[in-house]
Amino acid sequence: MPSLLRLHRLKLAALLLASNLALLLHLAAGDLKPMAEWVWLDILGEGGSALLCLVWLGLVLKSRPAGRVTSFLAMGLGLVFFSWWVDALDEFIKLPDSITWDHWLESAPMPFGLILLTLGIYHWHREQLAISAQMEKRERLFREHRLFDNLTPLNTAEYLRRQLDQALQHARNAQQPLSLVILDLDDFSRINHLHGHAEGDRVLQALSQLLLLNLRHQDLLCRLAGDRFVVLLPNTGEGQARQLAEELRRAVEHLAHKARDHGERLQLHASVASVMALQDDAEGLLQRLNQALARAKQPRYPRSA
Repeated sequence: MPSLLRLHRLKLAALLLASNLALLLHLAAGDLKPMAEWVWLDILGEGGSALLCLVWLGLVLKSRPAGRVTSFLAMGLGLVFFSWWVDALDEFIKLPDSITWDHWLESAPMPFGLILLTLGIYHWHREQLAISAQMEKRERLFREHRLFDNLTPLNTAEYLRRQLDQALQHARNAQQPLSLVILDLDDFSRINHLHGHAEGDRVLQALSQLLLLNLRHQDLLCRLAGDRFVVLLPNTGEGQARQLAEELRRAVEHLAHKARDHGERLQLHASVASVMALQDDAEGLLQRLNQALARAKQPRYPRSA
């Protein structure tokens, strides 16, 4: 398995370049201090802080995929490391009193780094809250029904039909709208053919998490079959369902899933459709939904003159 650090090599290369430039500037402008003038407590404090920051950066880059949150965290930790690194250089290299740029290199990156780091931690916190909410719902449903897909953390088609019967009855009694959205990956067999079924399974698992993060707490996402997913939307009208379907379609197109073998991004596309419950039973509603998807997947040719 290629390390995720390879996906962030540009960030690491930029940090290495900046650190070496700072070192060369200090060596060109100042003189090395004799060992007798070294203050070991300062060296351990400043150098140790820089080293720990570099370790934190490595752990973040190794454990997270590329994205906005990772970029905030990486840039923030990189700036904090750079500030501590320049501060540590002063313990080994003495600069003339007339030079003031070293104070800017020491102090200026730190507040910007902390701001970026705070933004990254905030968005990471929101990610974890969304995932935790979905996991809490999944665990509750597992204790009640244990009808879950073997590959993804989602419920099966059988569970969807059971819940749909109840949801239809509740919607009629409460006189509330109920809608379904269906999403089907286009040309998914090509991924299995070119990259293998194991990579295809990883795509479906990543897609499941992506869809969960883009749904409301009350929505129910199930894997209908293969690369086809259905969302049950309580108290949702036709227009809102169409809007949500389009948002899910765009989210799939922007998913930055990278193949494990060579690290190339797999460009995904999906067809979506939505229907609102009328006087259907569960099977009739699902049949209308599949028919709507079939129409959505049909190629659209320009009309001849």
